[in-house]
Amino acid sequence: MKNELELYLHIPFCVRKCAYCDFLSSPENVETIENYVEALIREIKAYQALSLNDIVVTIFLGGGTPSVLEGNQMERIFEALHEVFEIAEDAEITVEANPGTVTQEKLSAYRKLGINRISFGLQSADNGELKLLGRIHTYEQFLESYEMARTAGFTNINIDLISAIPKQTVRSWEETLKRIIRLKPEHISAYSLIIEEGTSFAKLYGEGSPLERDLPSEEEERLMYEKAEEILGENGYHRYEISNYAKEGMECRHNLGYWERKNYLGLGLGASSLLDNRRYSNTENLREYTECAGQPEKIRKNTEHLTEEEQMEEFIFLGLRKMNGISEQAFWNCFQKTIWDCYGENIRKVMEKGLLKQREGCLSLTKKGIDVSNYVFAEILYQ
Repeated sequence: MKNELELYLHIPFCVRKCAYCDFLSSPENVETIENYVEALIREIKAYQALSLNDIVVTIFLGGGTPSVLEGNQMERIFEALHEVFEIAEDAEITVEANPGTVTQEKLSAYRKLGINRISFGLQSADNGELKLLGRIHTYEQFLESYEMARTAGFTNINIDLISAIPKQTVRSWEETLKRIIRLKPEHISAYSLIIEEGTSFAKLYGEGSPLERDLPSEEEERLMYEKAEEILGENGYHRYEISNYAKEGMECRHNLGYWERKNYLGLGLGASSLLDNRRYSNTENLREYTECAGQPEKIRKNTEHLTEEEQMEEFIFLGLRKMNGISEQAFWNCFQKTIWDCYGENIRKVMEKGLLKQREGCLSLTKKGIDVSNYVFAEILYQ
């Protein structure tokens, strides 16, 4: 029986860098993008030996904006994937896309390649908020892209949204949620804005900056957070992870794999991998990657063989992100130890504070615990 494997492919290009973005991405010229595609194909083909005992159950093309690639470039990437890997017939295959970067022809080509899930980076249904974020599109352009995806046959669509945007109000956030619900996407990811170092937003809205006052207050941010769960829940979207909501049966299988510590192989610039409890990432230097992609050992950085303790820690803090939490039996299956023998005293303390609950052999965060999840993880693992 073959082992299940997930693939992540990083496409580090975008039309324009958004003001809040700290991802490994940037605008590039046509020649650079083509050279990168060729390098990515060389890296894929270098994994022929690894792929023999594996079956690929999910593929995720992230970025950047993967939809900036031309149809023939995507086709060549998938030809290489099928040449090297056995891909399950029911594999979930996702591509991230920005509104305004897709066409009907491009989307139809994606479907022919077997891409069956698309994730649109909308962020807001308010054009003023989109402009402030530095997005390249309007809400009306997003609607055009969304309808094109439906016409092309996509029956599994995610929409990314961001709350706590500067000058955003609880009311405008509610309006965004209600507009998106009317479209009936299968999945919604709702994240709270984090001001990351090194971004344009950090200079404008970072601690001590003159425009910091434009950020919603903690109370407003909390209300937005609660409104998302309330409004989405009332409309058939169940919360299955801290920031993710889905119609029944439409949870993102690829991301669930991350939270359940399944093996995944990262391909492309800066992509991370977890293979048999060994973590590593590819170089973030575009020139080094392009020149050496055909020899993966030369682009590998930060290789780390996880100790049993580190594996247990990941099992807990990744697993507790899911609303159904972590299975005590699964912990035993992985480590031949009970979670209570390893962390029992700390778990009991957190449960006494009302932050963690036990039900049917699973431990999960309470509503109160979700609000302070990082604190809970630290109390369990590091006290």
